[in-house]
Amino acid sequence: MQTPLSWLAGRYSLGPRSVQRAALASVVASIAIVVTGGIVRVTGSGLGCPEWPTCTGSTLAPTAEMGLHGVIEFGNRLLTGVLCAVVGWVIITARLQRTPMPTVLRGAWAQFWVVVLNAVVGGITVWMRLSPYIVAAHFLAAMLLLTTAVITWYQARRHEETGPPPAALPPTCRTASVALLAVNALLVVVGTLATGSGPHAGDSSDVPRMPLDWTVVTIVHGLLAAAVLGVTGYLLYALPRDGFAEARRKTVFFLAAVLAQGAVGLVQSLTGLPALAVTLHLLGSALVWAGALQVYLTVAVASSSQPVPGDQTETRPRHPSTTPAR
Repeated sequence: MQTPLSWLAGRYSLGPRSVQRAALASVVASIAIVVTGGIVRVTGSGLGCPEWPTCTGSTLAPTAEMGLHGVIEFGNRLLTGVLCAVVGWVIITARLQRTPMPTVLRGAWAQFWVVVLNAVVGGITVWMRLSPYIVAAHFLAAMLLLTTAVITWYQARRHEETGPPPAALPPTCRTASVALLAVNALLVVVGTLATGSGPHAGDSSDVPRMPLDWTVVTIVHGLLAAAVLGVTGYLLYALPRDGFAEARRKTVFFLAAVLAQGAVGLVQSLTGLPALAVTLHLLGSALVWAGALQVYLTVAVASSSQPVPGDQTETRPRHPSTTPAR
């Protein structure tokens, strides 16, 4: 049975830059969802629209009586619609490629289903009146969406890479990149605990918080950030200077992002968690996670692009070629 996408693919084709631009737009939109969700929380607008999927029991949009909180919460919901459009754009451009990109297309569809998951968790968050555990799950779902978007973007940019594999990469680099990603994931999870036990409950009403010592959780969060710095410094030291310029460049950018994020986190902790600093810290968390994924993917590809052991005449291709021989 022919689908609308297969019908289009039989009549139109696009170049790789189209899907690369669409995939980058999905990364930007995913980061925007994280930031606007933070704005909803720090402004106490989490129940600005007290129902879901409609704003009230009888209206889709907020009424004048709901004030600014209703506008902020509804605006965040509208951004989900924009995100759906962007993900649809990724799916279409990936399907219409002259040279098939099955990995990119699978990533695009994965984004679609994570958007659906995120919307459902967002609705449950409203129904559960901003339970801090559901709010944490909502944030993690948004970070999962960012993960799929970054991986899809990386695959779209890497699709046409050619050339011989680089020189052998020390195995410790791959180990360090895995550790970097794992510690960052733990850092994100502990960050949700700091949020759930902190003062910004997401609404002006009396919303229960996680029964944790916020100071202890914050200290653990800081120690994990220090561990990220240490692993990043080691990875930068271990990466060879010749043949791995891209991996070193991304690691340097990631290190700068972590330092900036740490500075914002320290300022917000010492100044009583002002709304602007909290929002900037959420933006930083999204950028740092995206950077960690970029470093990991780049090092992983370099590690898998080494000569076949025991055979000096043949090398593994960097990725399966789908371009017809010329």
